[in-house]
Amino acid sequence: MQKYVWETPEEINMSIAKNTRMLRKRLKMSRKRLSELSGVSYASIKRFEETGNISFLSLTRIAVALDAVGDIKRIFTEVPYKSIQEVINEQK
Repeated sequence: MQKYVWETPEEINMSIAKNTRMLRKRLKMSRKRLSELSGVSYASIKRFEETGNISFLSLTRIAVALDAVGDIKRIFTEVPYKSIQEVINEQK
């Protein structure tokens, strides 16, 4: 059975970049200030906000600077089981 995904990986990345930018602006933080706080270059932050491309380590550094670590730490933690067999296999 084929699983249908309604967004491409690029669209998902752009959505994350958009949300990150909105959070940065809500905090009244410039890209320059975010760069200083996170240790991520200004150019990388600009590229991320415009294209969605960034290394995972840089994204984590940005999350720390924006006090959004919980969001990063929750990735893949709330994945539901698809079958009882998955539950059994996990207990082995």
